[in-house]
Amino acid sequence: MSYPILSTAQIQQFAEDGYVIVENLVDTEGVALLLRLFQADQELVARTGSNKNHEGDGLVTPLVYSEQLGDDAYSALARSRRLAGPLEQLFGGEASHYYTLNMMKTPNTGGWQWHQDYGYHYQQFLYTDYISVMVALDPATRANGCLRVVKGSNRLGRLEHETSGSQLIANRERVRIALDHMEEVSCELSPGSALYFHGNTLHASDANLSDQSRYSLVYSFVAASNVWVVPETPNKCTRLDKLADEGLAKAMQSHWERVQSSSRSTPT
Repeated sequence: MSYPILSTAQIQQFAEDGYVIVENLVDTEGVALLLRLFQADQELVARTGSNKNHEGDGLVTPLVYSEQLGDDAYSALARSRRLAGPLEQLFGGEASHYYTLNMMKTPNTGGWQWHQDYGYHYQQFLYTDYISVMVALDPATRANGCLRVVKGSNRLGRLEHETSGSQLIANRERVRIALDHMEEVSCELSPGSALYFHGNTLHASDANLSDQSRYSLVYSFVAASNVWVVPETPNKCTRLDKLADEGLAKAMQSHWERVQSSSRSTPT
């Protein structure tokens, strides 16, 4: 399988609209293996937390937050040439990993209110050279709470954010005005496809009230040239070594074998 390369039109779309979808970033076998790991990886299960992002709705959003890349399949995908190639086209240079979210939106779990990822992290970074990548492992549809973006909102700059539940949300009045003048787009994704979106792109998701899980991996990256405002934390970012497909497959299989071995050695 050839590596994905963004066209000039896709790069222009990202600049204007604040997002672009790359189809079939991960093949069917890779998606199936990642889904098995989400279910069987007891270390991941043990680290799963719950965000309550909508005040008063009673639903939580299960996720795992990882600052550092490791020797697991999720980190291997972040490092891969397959994911990093389009990312570095959009940055116009090298990228550094900032954090990973393993998202487990099973039926009857919550969503996210409108926010910008750079709205969370502008205190850490001087420049808005910030891109998030969501890789769908299940079909992401309107029915199960797929990500919604405000087309072109990346050109608004960073909006003020405030606390609501477990998350930060963009200023409600600014969001209301933006929605009056800009198009809201539901980013439906097939398994293995990826949504690349700018750090200032307003995005949200509804609760998953369907009977279909929506598992995904969400990565945040900054340009390697970005400047840290908080001096003690630059070592949290990791430059990408861009694994070829053979290295990616080997790392994913190795993780799966470790999980299987651990499962067999666990007393019942």
